[in-house]
Amino acid sequence: MLHQLAYKNMQTLLFSSCNKNNIEQNTKPPKVMSLLPSSSTYDINFDGTENFQKFYECWMVQQNQYLNELVAAKSAQSQLTNDRMHALVDRVTEHYEHYYKAKSICAKKDVLSIFSPPWLSSLEAAFLWIGGWRPSMAFHLLYSKCSMQFQARLNDLIQGQKTCDLGDLSASQLAEFDNLQKRTVREDREITDMMAEHQETVADAPMVELSHVVSEMIRGGENEKKELEERIESVIEPKVEGLMRILHRADDLRLRALQGIVNILTPKQAIYFLIAAAELHLRLHEWGKKKDVAKRGQQGIREGESHNS
Repeated sequence: MLHQLAYKNMQTLLFSSCNKNNIEQNTKPPKVMSLLPSSSTYDINFDGTENFQKFYECWMVQQNQYLNELVAAKSAQSQLTNDRMHALVDRVTEHYEHYYKAKSICAKKDVLSIFSPPWLSSLEAAFLWIGGWRPSMAFHLLYSKCSMQFQARLNDLIQGQKTCDLGDLSASQLAEFDNLQKRTVREDREITDMMAEHQETVADAPMVELSHVVSEMIRGGENEKKELEERIESVIEPKVEGLMRILHRADDLRLRALQGIVNILTPKQAIYFLIAAAELHLRLHEWGKKKDVAKRGQQGIREGESHNS
């Protein structure tokens, strides 16, 4: 938040002394991505969590390849046309859309695995919000990168030179981001409240009664009867379905927040933002995996010492 406020204040002061038309505007109509039912048909099929894990691993490899393309495009911006940069940005955002639609299909078969994803590291899992990254985090990423690039090119901006990066946002772009962030945070909180209410249903009357009945049977040495198994399933299934609906809303908001940010940026600025997003995602995954491997190694050593003693 401090990065965001500092950046906005500095940019507003600077902008008053610079040419207000120094940003190349996006001329193409904004792209819309959503997981709502009207756009939910997708030709992907998963037999189980293991297949989605393989898909995710391949998706991450492709993300790294797109990162390399984005970095190359950043270095060759003076030689690239707006249309070529637009095309690259569209391919990268469609890559995210591909992931979320595939994830939605997997969730219909096994939503619980999405909430405890074995394809993520423990570090990544610790920061999950309803099966993924918190939508408001996209704005923190944006403003952190804006602040870094603004400070790095402050002298150029004071002299009225265009930097065409995230440190060179216009007043109208800042206003659009502010509105988009407010809408996103409001919906983020609505979904958080939905999840909190749904979590409390684990202790509702049907669950408490059923847990008592089964516990009494266990104490009496009885086995669960088929009718009771069906009753257990009928009580638990609506809670699983509720998780699926909440996850769908959360993923839809994640996707719309990402695309909304990209739509406000110029193609050149979008390249910088998508580079930052990919770098953060890939490095966090890498660091988390390394920590998990180190932890397993330490556990192995302790178990070996315990066995030898």
